[in-house]
Amino acid sequence: MKKPPRMATDLLVLTLPAVLAIAMGSARQGAVPAAAPPIPADPALLARGEYIAKAADCAGCHTAPDHGAPFAGGLGMGSPFGTINTSNITPDPSYGIGRYSFADFDRAVRHGVAPGGKALYPAMPYPEFSKMSDDDLRALYAYLMHRVAPVAKPNEPADVAFPFNQRWTLFGWQWIFMPRGGFKSHAPNDPQWTRGAYLVQSLGHCGACHTPRGWGYQERGYDESAPRFLTGGINDHWFAPNLTGDPGSGLGRMSAADIAHFLKTGHAGGDIAYGSMVEQIEDSTQYLTDSDLLAIAHYLKSLPAQQPSGTYAPVTQPARAATNGNRVPDSQSVGYLVYRSFCAKCHGEDGKGVPMVIPALAGNPSVLTKDTTSLIRLMIEGGNSPETLSGPPRQRMPAFAGMLSSAQMADVLTYIRGAWGNVAQSISGNDVQAMRETLHK
Repeated sequence: MKKPPRMATDLLVLTLPAVLAIAMGSARQGAVPAAAPPIPADPALLARGEYIAKAADCAGCHTAPDHGAPFAGGLGMGSPFGTINTSNITPDPSYGIGRYSFADFDRAVRHGVAPGGKALYPAMPYPEFSKMSDDDLRALYAYLMHRVAPVAKPNEPADVAFPFNQRWTLFGWQWIFMPRGGFKSHAPNDPQWTRGAYLVQSLGHCGACHTPRGWGYQERGYDESAPRFLTGGINDHWFAPNLTGDPGSGLGRMSAADIAHFLKTGHAGGDIAYGSMVEQIEDSTQYLTDSDLLAIAHYLKSLPAQQPSGTYAPVTQPARAATNGNRVPDSQSVGYLVYRSFCAKCHGEDGKGVPMVIPALAGNPSVLTKDTTSLIRLMIEGGNSPETLSGPPRQRMPAFAGMLSSAQMADVLTYIRGAWGNVAQSISGNDVQAMRETLHK
């Protein structure tokens, strides 16, 4: 799925709690008014609602790990200021949303205000869901009320220190940063573009992860008119990469068909999903129709290159690029020796990996990106590919925290970022060590 000058101190105090926008807080505390009769359970409406729930990845955030009850909340999400546990959105009348009228549901989902007038942390994420259509919202409400089993599970309180636990201050954040006016197509004569833009900006809430954040932890843009929209952002120690047309670290070298296939299976053109994108594909995008996946791809391919970083030129660059003035031959390179010993067996001496099994490192956008958060994290703790209905079996990358020193990991990553035509800056041992300390690895 984003710096204006600092404002007066009192306004800063008012808006700082918004930095907790990594996760939605409890959607219901205290008294809730009696609900109006729910929307009728029309089969077509419920089927549409189930599709909307998958497109919006509701279960992905509102289901606890280790076989938690679906939609019953309890997933702890980290932020720089504490942990927020996602809320119970089953139709349980005591702990869930069972007493919500449609108007209550609308106000919570699209405006960030729960019954009782309590502001919600904006990572439901209601800034994007404010663009959801009336019909989609009604379908989602009907599905949650009629097809989701109620679970009497209390919401867990957030572990957040003062003043960030003062929810009333979030009204100031909403007044300053919330997008207004709903979804607007900038290409009304291109239905596929319009559909893709709607899915990316609203239901898919891609910007929540892929758009960098500003001084108030607001996304730095909510559509293609903002130059930083979808140019990459850090969330929970993962860097969600650039989705604009940058040919280095972005989608410039991927076709629309490749993008659609990636969202369906987690694999395309040598790239394989990792980190939090694995769950996004498993829980959400693999269930989208082919036409919707192609619409998303069509929209993303329309975005011009922004915030470029790294280059890939396999024809003109030697295996050892002089990116950082380092012309040490491979036989004397610590990075190469580590690569040959620990990485080449899977990724190949040529860095091309194995299609649909092992990702290519030559030309991989995540290798070329300026922000190396994800690259270092994968090296330290490993990872796995998605397991989908139509994709290949899951593959796992081992963790190297117990096998390699920080200096060795930095050397091999620097080698990878300058081999086979990759041109990207070096990584230091201090960069790796800082991440190891953050992850306690």
